[in-house]
Amino acid sequence: MSQTLESATPNLPAAQRELFGQPRGLFTLFFTEMWERFTFYGMRAILILFMVDAAAHGGLGIDDHTASSIYGLYLAGGYLMSLFGGYVADRLIGLQQAVVAGGILITIGNATLMSGRAEIFFLGLLINVFGIGLLKPNASAVVAHLYPEGGSRRDAGFSIFYMGINLGGFIGPLLVPWVAKEYGWHLGFGLPALGMALGVLQFLWTRKYLGNAGRGLASDARPGSWPAVIFLVGGTALVAVLAVSGTIQLNPNALATAGSWLIALLAVAYFTYLVFFAGLNTEERRRVYALIALFIGGAVFYAGYEQQGASFNLFAQRYTDRLIFGAEIPAGILQAVSPILVVVLAPVAAAVWLALGKRNRDLSSPTKFALGLLFMGSGFLIMYLASGYVLKGAKVLPLWLVSTYLLHTLGELCLYPVGLSSMTKLVPTRFVGQVLGVWFMAIALGANLAGQLSGDYDATQLESLPALFLKIFWWGAIGGGVMLLFMPLLKRLMAGVR
Repeated sequence: MSQTLESATPNLPAAQRELFGQPRGLFTLFFTEMWERFTFYGMRAILILFMVDAAAHGGLGIDDHTASSIYGLYLAGGYLMSLFGGYVADRLIGLQQAVVAGGILITIGNATLMSGRAEIFFLGLLINVFGIGLLKPNASAVVAHLYPEGGSRRDAGFSIFYMGINLGGFIGPLLVPWVAKEYGWHLGFGLPALGMALGVLQFLWTRKYLGNAGRGLASDARPGSWPAVIFLVGGTALVAVLAVSGTIQLNPNALATAGSWLIALLAVAYFTYLVFFAGLNTEERRRVYALIALFIGGAVFYAGYEQQGASFNLFAQRYTDRLIFGAEIPAGILQAVSPILVVVLAPVAAAVWLALGKRNRDLSSPTKFALGLLFMGSGFLIMYLASGYVLKGAKVLPLWLVSTYLLHTLGELCLYPVGLSSMTKLVPTRFVGQVLGVWFMAIALGANLAGQLSGDYDATQLESLPALFLKIFWWGAIGGGVMLLFMPLLKRLMAGVR
């Protein structure tokens, strides 16, 4: 018998069993994350379309600008709440319990969305944000705990786990928009709720294979404060209740603007702390300046990339000829393109970086960031050209969006993994966890800006569409150009970091 099959026999304790040479618990987390991403991307594929749809058709009848702001706030909230979820898991309840709690909240949140009533709908989004913050970062952390020895086996495990993320991200936009089109918005939101419920049940049924990985608190974990958590959750719940009851009025557009400023100020405060008060030496402080440049680059990139669920989704709904073999496919299905492209192109990108490295021609992190921004900008140039046909009264083929998604996927493969890696390399070990949180802040800022930018599109003034795409093209082109211009300086600041 092969070692793989022997290790999968039931004679071993559950926590020690293996499947295909990997811990059996990896596949518990694979399917948990697959269902969570199925839920997230499936719901995202119909979110803005539901909000702008007329009330007579079952939608909320919200204007494009406000709906875009809500979209950006929702995405940003999920990324920011990862900091909260990490705190709760590390210092209060442990990783496994955080995953279960997050999954239950996501299930409840999506079930709440089924009501279709505006007040309850936004409450469901808020519940989702807390659930995503608890589940997403901590599921990844449990994967790391399955491999205390580290090494290439852990890398392979994360690669398998990453496939689960993209499998869910592919299936969700394929099925959820179709269900919403055929059976109505309510069941469209019900399917993600069902998916996450299956993910939670699967996790509870098979968590025995995880053993003690992520169960309880680490021996060196500093105790947390339940009152702080209760204050945050209670305060948020109070504001939500007051808003639902009509006691206070919340303006999503003003909140989006304030949110961008708040995230930016938090980042400035943290970088100021690192440079002046963290006890770093001269070389370490210089690396922080490079970190700031990468933070800005990441925020700019995701301000464009996250148009997929906003202005691109509206473009697909209103201006794209979606007839295939005589049947019209739902607009949200086009959002399944990016995840499948990631699955296909990620191994290619990894092979290219390895090949360049073997020849001592590896590209620096700033160079890869610049490429990511330039790919992102190029995608918007394609959409600018496509919107020119729209101005003439024509509908365009889905190929325009697919080509844009291809360029944006190439950009993300250049930028996202490099961003994560660079954050861990540019600061001393004691700050790694904190700056990974800062990286999520960069993505949150970009996502919130994406909603604000999408709000510049006004369906009653169609010329605003190419204007929007051209603006974001310049963001990417100028951002990438500036990164290349300052390449010599950034390389000096990152001296000694590979």
